[in-house]
Amino acid sequence: MTIPILDQRLERLLGDRTARALGKLGLITVGDLVRHYPRRYQDRGRFTHLGGLPVGDHVTVMARVQDVTLRTMRSRRGAILNATISDGTDQLLLTFFAKHEGALSGHRRRLATGAVGLFTGTVKEYRGQRQLLHPDFEMLDEEDEDAAAIERHMRPVPIYPASASLPTWSIRRAVTAVMRVITDEDIPDLVPASVRAHEGLLGAAEALRLVHSPAGEDEYGSARRTLRFEEAFVLQATLVRRRERVRAQHIRPRAGTSSGVLAAFDAALPFTLTAGQKDVGREIAADLAKESPMQRLLQGEVGSGKTVVALRAMLQVVDSGGQAALLAPTEVLAHQHHRSITALLGPPAMGGLAGEGGTRVELLTAALPARQRARVLGEVASGEAGIVVGTHALLSEDVRFHDLGLVVVDEQHRFGVEQRDVLRTREMAHSLVMTATPIPRTVAMTVFGDLEVSTLAELPAGRPEVETFLVPREREAWMRRVWQRVAEEVAQGGRAYVVCPRIDAADAPEDGALASVVDTAAALASDPVLAGIPIGVLHGRMSTDAKDRSMGDFATGRTSLLVATTVIEVGVDVPEATVMVILDADRFGLSQLHQLRGRIGRGTRPGLCFAVSALIAGDTGRRLEAFQGSRDGFVLAETDLALRREGDVLGAAQSGTSSSLANLRVLADRDVIARARAHAVELLEHDPGLVTMPGLAAAVDRIEASGLGDFIERS
Repeated sequence: MTIPILDQRLERLLGDRTARALGKLGLITVGDLVRHYPRRYQDRGRFTHLGGLPVGDHVTVMARVQDVTLRTMRSRRGAILNATISDGTDQLLLTFFAKHEGALSGHRRRLATGAVGLFTGTVKEYRGQRQLLHPDFEMLDEEDEDAAAIERHMRPVPIYPASASLPTWSIRRAVTAVMRVITDEDIPDLVPASVRAHEGLLGAAEALRLVHSPAGEDEYGSARRTLRFEEAFVLQATLVRRRERVRAQHIRPRAGTSSGVLAAFDAALPFTLTAGQKDVGREIAADLAKESPMQRLLQGEVGSGKTVVALRAMLQVVDSGGQAALLAPTEVLAHQHHRSITALLGPPAMGGLAGEGGTRVELLTAALPARQRARVLGEVASGEAGIVVGTHALLSEDVRFHDLGLVVVDEQHRFGVEQRDVLRTREMAHSLVMTATPIPRTVAMTVFGDLEVSTLAELPAGRPEVETFLVPREREAWMRRVWQRVAEEVAQGGRAYVVCPRIDAADAPEDGALASVVDTAAALASDPVLAGIPIGVLHGRMSTDAKDRSMGDFATGRTSLLVATTVIEVGVDVPEATVMVILDADRFGLSQLHQLRGRIGRGTRPGLCFAVSALIAGDTGRRLEAFQGSRDGFVLAETDLALRREGDVLGAAQSGTSSSLANLRVLADRDVIARARAHAVELLEHDPGLVTMPGLAAAVDRIEASGLGDFIERS
């Protein structure tokens, strides 16, 4: 069987040495290389602006050689060659060292005064002047002066994502070599002809050729637009096909009853559901009553009441004679969910089957003693446990349900798609995945295209305000006032969280300046301002029992100040907590900061959040200022996405490869994504097997096989 040329390894066309160098950039096959698109283009008539090059950046610049000197050094043995390159206004120094002048004579000959070249290296500073030390370079006048070379000389120069050991022109030569042997028939069109015509797109082969060798801005603009749409279309086809395959499955409907545990729960609720909770509840109830599996994402603002919505769905399934499982990413969160669900349900949580007026709520984690685990597994297998809350332990092969009807996955970004679907596919159950990290619409469409999305943006009435303040760590007077405010809040009956980015010195020895739980707890215990305040600690290395004791002590007030890592980020609910100090806040993402802040102000009293940082400038400063200025998680999510690289949002963390986004920009290209999705839906409605588009089917299969369908970055 002949291997398609795009799937062939680069060794066959370029040799082992070049292939090894390209492999370090993750470029293994011919297809990988031709889809390694230029980062930008350099107009040969327009030099790179040299004045704004940041020290420390690895750069590729185009400039003219202004002067060159080669001499023997006086202070030590050897020779030095200095060349000044210029953009017409600013200069950059090129410096080369060698044992003798003869070793640099080749460089001297090529770096002729007035010649134009591409120069690549890391920007350094020497005696106040920026320089490239031992840069790689390619002189553009060195090309053969035949007709083809003259034509190339008029074209924009593609600048590829490169590395210190593999400059852009080496990649360009490799791309040129493989593009010479690829025919149009080797490059399948992944977008149907009718869609290309409707969107005004090029064919795939033409787009690939023009993106690597455009005659001008119009050509590479058209090529990039085509490849950007293709990328969005393949991505959406993958997600839509995944959704349609699930929809095609048949499942037992779980319509519930009008007089079961859910009705009793609703009647006993001590508060009124928000309009959003009621609307989303109706959407979920309708999904559960269908014969096709529910696949729904429930996203909600911090404190918007997602747990109540999920519990009502679980009770509907219990009323239908089935069971529900809630999968949490950490033991702390699993225990919190078990406690809160048991408290919300009250006496019915200790019942038997639904017909007897209640259901058992059980907890299953890896830390359970063997005897207790055996008891829980028995109740799960018999159906006596109607609701089971657990961690990854729920995914174990020895966990068998009597009749699992619903899987609820909390904080879904902590799980891969495969993990998320283990129970659902094994037991043929409905699925509800939840996130407390608000997701911009385009990201939801891109990341969760296989799910229907419900949003809770409304907070329950009477939620107190939380004020946020940025505190420069080096301002000692400000820091003293922070701890005074903590003491004042505790004196008034409040409780305080102090969040640190690491556990102890061994956690990140290369960065000893970062606050740790162990050191911070010891320092606060000896601070006279906090004298008499009992302090607890909570972090991921503690045993389950120790975590439970620490969280229990804080919840009951035996300790009033809890020094913790981000294990308290989600789910932890202590209404008395009114103040939070986040140390080294610059080390946390904007959404994570928002989640942490959501742990306070959950009772009747207003909250105070202090974000302490030594770095309040640049993107870090903008992120922290946004955090201070807004409590709207959806606004913050948009800001976070705008400040981060696309690959931080959409990546392939499960497969260990680089981001699948080469051209697509989630925010800037939201309209492209929406149009691509509409076309993908229409195609798959008429051709669910993609029989008419074998190239697209193969591309989708590759994404599914590689894990690139798990687009969300997991932290």
